[in-house]
Amino acid sequence: MKLSRTASWFLAAFGVWSWVIWTTFVKNLWKDGSGLAFDDAGDPTAYFWVHLTLAGVSFILGTVVGVIGLRSVLAYRKAR
Repeated sequence: MKLSRTASWFLAAFGVWSWVIWTTFVKNLWKDGSGLAFDDAGDPTAYFWVHLTLAGVSFILGTVVGVIGLRSVLAYRKAR
């Protein structure tokens, strides 16, 4: 399957965007002071684990999508 140049750049940009957004989210989750992520004893709650898992899956998917886009962009450059 051959991707268009626009789609290739979009996928590569999405991979970068995913890492920026989810890194920020994990930092904010770790510093949570509202009581959602950590209980009064300082132990992680189910909210913390669910959202950390969500971030982990998003890191993996963002990386896969970004690599596909990057490989396609590099293939276009190589073909020139």
